[in-house]
Amino acid sequence: MVTQPSHEAHLWVDADACPVVIREILFRAAQRVGARLTLVANQPISKPPSPLIDAIQVKAGFDVADDEIVRQVVSGDLVITADIPLAAEVLEKGAVAITPRGEVHTRENIRSRLQMRDFMETLRSSGVHTGGPPTLNATDRKRFADALDRFLANGG
Repeated sequence: MVTQPSHEAHLWVDADACPVVIREILFRAAQRVGARLTLVANQPISKPPSPLIDAIQVKAGFDVADDEIVRQVVSGDLVITADIPLAAEVLEKGAVAITPRGEVHTRENIRSRLQMRDFMETLRSSGVHTGGPPTLNATDRKRFADALDRFLANGG
């Protein structure tokens, strides 16, 4: 479960693949509760003008944005990412990881998610068409907003 952070939690977004509608939920939540929010991407990301909301543009390259998040995240922070290896790394640092669909990664479920990811990658590299994730829908957005609210209500 989400633990009480020992500092004021910082929200980090793996922004290259984060849907705009999820970023908008995050912008509103950061403003509402006064939380620091940082978007990390290898391309320019638009954000509202706010002293609470930052954007870091990293150089292009495989996992460069992920590496920047891992470098800066601390225990008690929240990372929004669909990237399972990134989620595993931030969990190791004591942070919380939530997908844009509102699924909370935990120390208990991350190993099986990494194994499934690796299995699907093996299938894809063998030429098997596995399809992509379904389109983000209203249920996903609500699940994300609820997971974010639970984190923030627990002192995040």
